[in-house]
Amino acid sequence: MPTPSNTLKEVEETLRLVIQSLIDDQEGFQKIGDALKDEGLKRYFLTESLNRAHFRGNLETILHQEGVADIKESGTMTAKLLRAWGNLKTALGGDHALLETAEQAEDEAIKAYEDALTRELPLPVRQLLVSQEAHIEASHDYVKIARERIK
Repeated sequence: MPTPSNTLKEVEETLRLVIQSLIDDQEGFQKIGDALKDEGLKRYFLTESLNRAHFRGNLETILHQEGVADIKESGTMTAKLLRAWGNLKTALGGDHALLETAEQAEDEAIKAYEDALTRELPLPVRQLLVSQEAHIEASHDYVKIARERIK
């Protein structure tokens, strides 16, 4: 049976990985939202960027309550590469290419949540992650449908 300190370390490590993904998503949604031509999609992406910031804040609050200092993560290398690829696609492919990049980023976010949920976590943390993951999956579906519509 895990000890409280081991449980806290596991929760901290797990939440840090998810927070990194959320940082990636927040920045990516902001940049894609700024670049999109379709005003409705632009608003959606900017709103989702704010949602990811809110999700991150909820997870950081859990860590703060456990005495963990502020998270000063900068995102993942995979996301940096996706953003660079997205910048190139912006120059070459317009909204469809941007949505394709966003869909790939959402796949990465879902994977981060799925990985987190394989770990031993306290029920309130697990419930929060499940709720956030459901939102991200719905966002992924929305982005996919929007991408298919723009072809």
